[in-house]
Amino acid sequence: MLDLLPDLFDHYEQQLQLAEPVFTDYGGNTIFSGEIVTVSCFNDNSKVKELVATDGSGKVMVVDGKGSLTRALLGDMLAEKAVSNGWQGIVINGCIRDAGTIATLPLGVKALGCNPIKTEKLGVGEVNIAINFAGLNFTAGQFIYGDANGLAISEEKLSVI
Repeated sequence: MLDLLPDLFDHYEQQLQLAEPVFTDYGGNTIFSGEIVTVSCFNDNSKVKELVATDGSGKVMVVDGKGSLTRALLGDMLAEKAVSNGWQGIVINGCIRDAGTIATLPLGVKALGCNPIKTEKLGVGEVNIAINFAGLNFTAGQFIYGDANGLAISEEKLSVI
């Protein structure tokens, strides 16, 4: 399968909300889906680091970095840890780094851009709170679907066509 969203919208248009087209695909898996786990943080990826070390089977981390382009919230080491713990994808309202390596990993990654500068680790941020960006309200427990066509969410898990 090379496309997911067109088929999902053909069958479930009323159950889906489409994100604004602000993201670039960086991961080795362009197609991904899963239950949403949210993170809110600004220029500090401590909570992202904590979460990638947990079981992410069937889950996608949605990170609101407040649109910051000054620091990277995900790099190769955290992305590799996410893969080893079963995460399906990571969506970042902010930047990543190590884009070349992340492109080789079996992980869906969407972000606003790249920045080679790492964040400070101050333990700042919140997990599983409601966040809003790209024209959508993301809450833990919703489901997210991504491919080269974009990103969409639903309240319930949809059967992938």
